[in-house]
Amino acid sequence: MPESARYLIVDGHSVIFAWPELRKLHARRSSLAREALVKQLRDYQDWTGVRVVVVFDGKGKKVEATSDPGDVQIFYSRSGQSADAIIERLASKYAKQFELMVATSDSMEAETVQACGAEWISSEAMRVLLSSARRA
Repeated sequence: MPESARYLIVDGHSVIFAWPELRKLHARRSSLAREALVKQLRDYQDWTGVRVVVVFDGKGKKVEATSDPGDVQIFYSRSGQSADAIIERLASKYAKQFELMVATSDSMEAETVQACGAEWISSEAMRVLLSSARRA
């Protein structure tokens, strides 16, 4: 039986505010923190083959997705919708088909994605995961 695809879904702003160096960048300019996080996630995806999806709170009228083929998928929620809502929808839709891990510091969101059948890791645990992939 083929191994099911593995996905890491990241609550972008939750991680940015949990990591002091990204929080500092965010205070200067939010786009710098997003770019720094996405770069680390892209490296992790390249090293491990785990597909990475990162979701940020957005301001637009609709959900926006940006991604080059084979690159980290980036979603921005629409105005008035939280990134959590998108993450929870992805978890409920795909947890049965794929190995899903969700990285967030939001405990309510963690409970919801686990109830959907996805794994949960904290922002700090994700930092360890990324640095261990780098050493492997």
